[in-house]
Amino acid sequence: MISVTILTKNSSRYIEKVLTALERFDEVAILDTGSTDTTVEIARRFPNVIVHFHAFAGFGEAHNRITALAKNDWILSLDSDEIASSAIVDEILHTKLDPQCVYSFSRHNYYRGKFIKGCGWYPDTVVRLYNRNKTGFSDDYVHEKVLTDGLKVVSFKSPVLHFPYNTIDDFLSKMQLYSSLFAKDKRGKKKASLFRAISHGLFSFFRCYFLKKGILLGSQGFEISAYNAITAYYKYLKLRDG
Repeated sequence: MISVTILTKNSSRYIEKVLTALERFDEVAILDTGSTDTTVEIARRFPNVIVHFHAFAGFGEAHNRITALAKNDWILSLDSDEIASSAIVDEILHTKLDPQCVYSFSRHNYYRGKFIKGCGWYPDTVVRLYNRNKTGFSDDYVHEKVLTDGLKVVSFKSPVLHFPYNTIDDFLSKMQLYSSLFAKDKRGKKKASLFRAISHGLFSFFRCYFLKKGILLGSQGFEISAYNAITAYYKYLKLRDG
């Protein structure tokens, strides 16, 4: 049996589609960190969903908390804006899982309705299925990941559809959150200055727009590249200011 785990906060835009795609799983365990919209109300309509509540203390900590609360040892971790395709659900449910392995899939990332095949968004492979007796998430505040040391990584063929940003407001709100969490996580570990903030921001734009072919994606490519640059800039300014 597999438990799907999801972190939510004001996730009503996609949560119904996310949970509908997961109806074949034994359990979906949600950790809500303070929703004020209809997220929890929607989630409770699904018979295989159980909702837990806890204050947010970083993404790594939150993932490990909901993993511990799930009833099954096999954990499939999804975001509240990731919709599992029917093909990936079939693939997962028909795979004989090995505790010495962790399992990855590719994400098809969308922005304003367009599948983004550049800007570092493609290919985008993430490890998300694992046995909690063997591993778990890193404890990073942001950019957390499943730890894979000593385990074999097996890749599924089918994708998960990911809708991280739909509007400029999404960019701005996530820039504020991620830059603050980065500064909190890296304080005392990384050096920061105005020069570092500017250089990281400029290189982030160059890498995303030119090296990762954002220039070929029209306005979406420019907007994503600018978002990455601004986020990098403010990450290091916040780290500098403590």
